[in-house]
Amino acid sequence: MVNLDEIKVTARDRQVLSLLTQGCSNKDIAGQLNISPRTVKQHLRSLFLRAGITEGRKRVRLATAMFEKEHNEHATA
Repeated sequence: MVNLDEIKVTARDRQVLSLLTQGCSNKDIAGQLNISPRTVKQHLRSLFLRAGITEGRKRVRLATAMFEKEHNEHATA
């Protein structure tokens, strides 16, 4: 599992990942955040690089880790 506390995740990265874990496409994410789909791809690409992720399956793990962390934080709030 990816430890999100060990990598830099910006506020915008969190927004993009949150929408991604909700099943939104890059186009949907771009529309909701008022950015271009290309910018969405760049956020994801840089986040994956910071996490040392190059394989698709590991990208899913990162998104899952983000989803779980977010839900755990909301549950304890």
